[in-house]
Amino acid sequence: MAAEKSDVRLALVEYRDHPPQDRTFVTRVHDFTPSIGNMKSWLDDCTAEGGGDTPEAVADALHDVLKLSWRENSTKICVLISDAPPHGLSPAGDHFPNGCPAGLDPMVTVRELAEKGVTLYSVGCEPAINQYRDFFMALVYITGGQYVPLAGSKMLAQVIIGGAQEEISLERWMAEVDEEIKKEMESGRVIDDEEMSHVVHAKLKSKGAVTKQLRRNKMELGGENDLVKKYADVKNMDEIRTHFKMNADYAPVASMASTHDSYGCEEVETSMLQAKRMVKRSKARMASKNDMFDE
Repeated sequence: MAAEKSDVRLALVEYRDHPPQDRTFVTRVHDFTPSIGNMKSWLDDCTAEGGGDTPEAVADALHDVLKLSWRENSTKICVLISDAPPHGLSPAGDHFPNGCPAGLDPMVTVRELAEKGVTLYSVGCEPAINQYRDFFMALVYITGGQYVPLAGSKMLAQVIIGGAQEEISLERWMAEVDEEIKKEMESGRVIDDEEMSHVVHAKLKSKGAVTKQLRRNKMELGGENDLVKKYADVKNMDEIRTHFKMNADYAPVASMASTHDSYGCEEVETSMLQAKRMVKRSKARMASKNDMFDE
């Protein structure tokens, strides 16, 4: 990160569950600090313990992330590490089958994060998260982020650092993307994400855009599928419960991750998948600005 010459601040939101499933804490928030020592101390104090049912307070954690003291013009990245779903996703074994007992909705919160310009990375601890993978992929898709499968903790630091390096490098080209999105919005046409991604990719390629890219086993991370896009269109957890058929109810889901996986960050020509993600986040930010203007 020092090579990026960035003024980096770090925050941590720990999350467990609501009582009676866990009586220690629901979330524990450590707001932004420039001190790596502070962050290390927070992490050293983290422990995994307790728990009753399978789901955890994912909704509460994301809401606390939204309320952190984000700087307006910074590159904003949130890495969500999960081995369990939020409450209200699948009724089987869920003490709160109707969702977060505090009334928080992760689908709503993630859209607010996208409007704030926060890019979400979801680190899925596999195989525990396999049955819920499409849901977490939908969350990151909304923000223009990435799902990262992980079978062990040894590569976690590389994932976090590599993801941050990629997002900082993409942010340097966002003005070019915003220009294309703004033109399309001003024309009054409905933006076709696929078509606009090709326009943006061609423009960046013509400018010789080179960006960092987090790579798994020397290959680009995979993109979304049609099912993930469908879930991402759902506005709240009530609709998710109506439309999201849990893979847990059917056949077991194979892991994407392996203990032999390696992660690294390489400088490459900006890819089509990166262009798609940039279009997604630009649209969310532009929509937020238009809403504020209309008010």
